Amino acid sequence: MASGGAGNGLEQDADLLSSAAARGQERAVRELLGAGAQPNGRNRFGRTALQTMMMGSVKVAQLLLLHGADPNCMDPTTLTRPVHDAAREGFLDTLKMLHRAGAHLEVQDLWGRRPVDLAKERGHQHIVQYLQAAAAADDPADCLHPQLQERMPACHHDG
Repeated sequence: MASGGAGNGLEQDADLLSSAAARGQERAVRELLGAGAQPNGRNRFGRTALQTMMMGSVKVAQLLLLHGADPNCMDPTTLTRPVHDAAREGFLDTLKMLHRAGAHLEVQDLWGRRPVDLAKERGHQHIVQYLQAAAAADDPADCLHPQLQERMPACHHDG
C-alpha cells in the first residue's frame, strides 16, 4: 500500500478501505485487503471499515470478516457496534453475517440500547424476531456488563 510519512500510510490505507467499504465497493475492498490494508485499521475519524461499511453489502462484510475484521469493534464515542447499525437500519443478512462471525448481540450502546431495542424503534420486526431467537439460543455470557464498557478498549475481540 502507499505510505506517506511515518505513521501516515496506515491511516491513509484505513481511509481508503473505509471509503470503499462505505460505498459497498467489493472489488476495491478486496484489492485493498490483498495489498495489505489492515481490516481493523482506523481511518482519520477513528473508525474501522466494518464500522463504516454499507450495511446492506453482505459481500463487503464477509470480505472484511474473512480478513480478520473484529465484529465487536466498538465506536469509542457512542459504544455502538456494527450489530447496532445493522439492526437499526434493518439489514438482516448483514446482522446474521456479523453474528456468525462472533458479534455479541446483547451489547448496549452509550444510551443503554441493545440492537433489538434499535430494531424495535425503527419497526424492523424481522430483525426483532431474529435477535430474540438468537438471544434465547446464545450463552448469556455474551452480554457485556455496563460497568465493563468503560474499561474495554475501543476494539474488543475474544479469542
